Amino acid sequence: MISLPQPEDLTSLVLRTDFTDDAAWASVMVAVRSWEGGDSATFASDPTYAGVSPQELVDAGNAASHDDKLTYLFLADATTMADVEGPLLALDLADEPGRTFRVPPRWYADVSTNLTIANMDFSEFADAVDESGTYRGFNGD
Repeated sequence: MISLPQPEDLTSLVLRTDFTDDAAWASVMVAVRSWEGGDSATFASDPTYAGVSPQELVDAGNAASHDDKLTYLFLADATTMADVEGPLLALDLADEPGRTFRVPPRWYADVSTNLTIANMDFSEFADAVDESGTYRGFNGD
């Protein structure tokens, strides 16, 4: 079984699971960092995670020691790499393990910061997605 990388203190883990396009990965990192609060990401790019499924990550989270448990993470998957908007896949590992929604880099810091400091729950963002399953702010901007 795989184990999850650990994010740096007060940051969220952005885990690369698609390794087909290095330029797309570089663009995703730049896009996330370009917004205020974008420095709240720990980027992990390790081919060990190539093609890993959300369920495998949930299982890895469940198997982690108490000190290493994550409550959520963001995936840079095939959809992220192929979509011009580069939406990450947010994955709940704690409250509703396996629940997901998409979040474009523009909204990454909003979600990440609020989840990191436990100001909001994963479900609050997941419940505010548009018809495509993408979070674009609470006003749908």
